[in-house]
Amino acid sequence: MPMTYEKIGYKTADGVATIELSDPPANTYSYEMMREIDVAVLDARMDRTVHVIVLRGAGEKFFCAGANIGMLKDADPEFKYYFCLHANETLNRLEQTPKLVIAALNGHTVGGGLEVAMAADIRIARKDGGKIGLPEVALGVLPGTGGTQRLARLVGKARAIELMVAGRLLSFDEAKAIGLVNDVWDVPDFPAAIQEYAKQFTPPHKASKSVGRIKRAVQSGLEMSLGDGLALERELQQLLFESDDAREGIAANIEKRPPRFSGR
Repeated sequence: MPMTYEKIGYKTADGVATIELSDPPANTYSYEMMREIDVAVLDARMDRTVHVIVLRGAGEKFFCAGANIGMLKDADPEFKYYFCLHANETLNRLEQTPKLVIAALNGHTVGGGLEVAMAADIRIARKDGGKIGLPEVALGVLPGTGGTQRLARLVGKARAIELMVAGRLLSFDEAKAIGLVNDVWDVPDFPAAIQEYAKQFTPPHKASKSVGRIKRAVQSGLEMSLGDGLALERELQQLLFESDDAREGIAANIEKRPPRFSGR
């Protein structure tokens, strides 16, 4: 039976699956929301008509303000531990799924909200949409849903430590300057602009298998030695050489025409 979502919205259109975090007023995540995200990511991964996943927050003020503090306040330590473990597993699934993931940061992206966004491949923020950062130090804890690891990989060790121990919140423009977000857009209809941006990575515009395997080569390869990463790259390239889209791309190049990719 299809899952009934209560904490997120899920829809597909034009080869793009959109997962919308929806728990007013700040789209904070809970065990229930993480469970629903996990199912939605798996649905998108297994859906052959889906080539790109977009993550966004409901409304305009928040992408996600992190974990639901009220849920954690009275929870016992064992629940907190397993909640963090499950959230990490969900974000790892998002990061490793062989489809491009775009985080559309429509509003404040703080704490665990930034940890969710950092598991995406590309982060696009709305101009003057809000603040971004990991202020968990003010709660006496650390960013425990991958934040310490992913932030350091994105902006470097020294800068990541300074941002986290200070609990600094940045504007989206400041985040772009240090490489935390890819771009900041000043557009009248941010969701529509994100949808058009995502569509460029779907067939017939792009070979989605190639996009997915570029992602896998980078995500997995950077955790390996250089030699093992190069071996993975060769293996993925061989698989692509056997695809319909590689044949189409090479033929189109020779025939001096735009390629028409099928995603196969």
